[in-house]
Amino acid sequence: MADRKGKGSGRRRDVSVSRDKTVKLHPGKGRKPSSRRWLERQLNDPYVAQARRDGYRSRAAFKLIELDERFRLLKKGMNVVDLGAAPGGWTQVALESVGAAGKVVAIDLTPVEPVGAAVILEGDMRDAQTAARLVRALGGPADIVLSDMAAAASGHASTDHMRIVALVEAALDFAEDVLAPGGAFVAKVLQGGTERALLARLKRAFRQVVHAKPAASRKESAEMYVVATGYRGAPEFPKISEKS
Repeated sequence: MADRKGKGSGRRRDVSVSRDKTVKLHPGKGRKPSSRRWLERQLNDPYVAQARRDGYRSRAAFKLIELDERFRLLKKGMNVVDLGAAPGGWTQVALESVGAAGKVVAIDLTPVEPVGAAVILEGDMRDAQTAARLVRALGGPADIVLSDMAAAASGHASTDHMRIVALVEAALDFAEDVLAPGGAFVAKVLQGGTERALLARLKRAFRQVVHAKPAASRKESAEMYVVATGYRGAPEFPKISEKS
């Protein structure tokens, strides 16, 4: 698959996708029904096919593209942090949006293959030393912090909700330390949006907070995104540096 390094052209993208003829698989020897259903879904998902054609590493790239189209989040010259970056689809989109004058720093617990000029870090951003590494790589305030992090599903709705809330809170902790005034924060949440206390915190920290579900998010998925813009605070780099 091609690696989209991006030229930061700043042009608005065409996020439409083409739908191919539906593929149905015959029950194969040794193939579990769940595996067949997953494979059929992948084969019939227009975003999977479009990602392959466009050179994106995952269909998730279109989620960020659609959010960007709606909220005008990414611009040339921005400093971007991508939390939970693997396999790198959001990093690709961010890099091609900010261009050579911008910087993208991505981090994940698992290794991420290089993406153009993006700085890739492996580690847990909730760890103080890892957060300090991320800040040093950024080299200045961030204009936007993106988080597509998701906890492993347990099958228990309330447990999954608590886990995703904890990830959003951790991402927000980091964002409040590094965002420049007027910056933005985007994070994955579950259907129903953020819990009351977290939503109140976001509204105190940002001028506008909305929830959105991109068309690229599967209809059956409980995921949606909180988009917070107009950060009211200022970065606290000394505080993070002291943790390292």
